[in-house]
Amino acid sequence: MPTVMAHILLVDDEDALRSVLRRVLVREGHEVVEATNGREAMEQLRDKPFDLMITDLFMPQQDGLETILAVRRMQWKLPIIAISGGGSAAQFDMLRTATLFGAARVLIKPFRADEMLQAVREVLGGTAAPTPPERPAG
Repeated sequence: MPTVMAHILLVDDEDALRSVLRRVLVREGHEVVEATNGREAMEQLRDKPFDLMITDLFMPQQDGLETILAVRRMQWKLPIIAISGGGSAAQFDMLRTATLFGAARVLIKPFRADEMLQAVREVLGGTAAPTPPERPAG
């Protein structure tokens, strides 16, 4: 059995996206635990340690920004990748805010699997400097 590279908490309310990202991350050797919103994520974080959290920003019950803030209030040093759909100024601003709140990296949906894996490698390797999202063209 291969060695687990990292324990990742994947937080998104879209079942299909979580399923795809889980397969991509597991294929890369990571262990993945899923949550459908920020409240579930906080419960998971209290139960076990994780090496990385990947969180959507727009979710019911507790969104990604609230979750990032809650993690930082707990003073957990957990690296975070924030993801959100691109195309509107509000979503762009949410990603920029996620960076200000402590996300190590942001990705605009839709993104390719290799983009996610590269972000994960950089964040886990400690080489990811917080980068604001590029404003979508248009």
